[in-house]
Amino acid sequence: SSLLLMFGVVVTVGLCRRLARRRLRSRPLLFAFLVETFSTFQICACTNELSLLGNVEPQPHTALTLTYGFTVLHGLTLAGSTCNPCGTLQPMWGGGTSLRIGALKIAAQFVAAVLARVFMHFVWSLEMAEPHLGALSQGCSSPVQTTEMQAFCIELLFSVVFQLAVLRAESVNPKYRVHLIALLITMLVYAGGNLTGAIFNPALAFSLHADCFYDKFLSYSLVYWIAPCLGKFLILYVF
Repeated sequence: SSLLLMFGVVVTVGLCRRLARRRLRSRPLLFAFLVETFSTFQICACTNELSLLGNVEPQPHTALTLTYGFTVLHGLTLAGSTCNPCGTLQPMWGGGTSLRIGALKIAAQFVAAVLARVFMHFVWSLEMAEPHLGALSQGCSSPVQTTEMQAFCIELLFSVVFQLAVLRAESVNPKYRVHLIALLITMLVYAGGNLTGAIFNPALAFSLHADCFYDKFLSYSLVYWIAPCLGKFLILYVF
């Protein structure tokens, strides 16, 4: 049921992106906002569902396999979208995207994060699958299993590694690049998922752990917003 749900989200988002591409080409601002919203919604919704499957046996092989598979699927179906505020900063920094478009895309990403969370909570309330049972009663299921400073350093390091890999992989054939990026993300999740969740995406972090941001805003904004953005700026400054 969980896999069908996630594939249903992917198919629906694909249809919405295609419809927007056909109907809204003459309205670039609305087109950019909607496409980024749809794309980020797909990643956030699927990752919310994947977070419930982390304890499925055998551990951690099932969770890592699903992480790799759906990361490849996102890469193949969401071409042209960043779905990450940190990724949106790069073209803004280099002048490839205007400040207006960049701010619009970042707003779209956070809107999609909230919509994905609301949608997944509605689906979980229906209790269609075993992992959904009791999912809404968890509250702030904190992914931080280490000190705040160590969590900050981990997310910063992972953001630097990820952003550097994306830059270095730009010359790789796209059909191989998506697998390389998916493999890297899976390795980072394996290395630090038990400590911070290995998210390095501010919008995704907010969608997954909004309750924790309400309870400990300063700590979580430091780890999941400031650290990834700082990692991105370090890469942009160096390269």
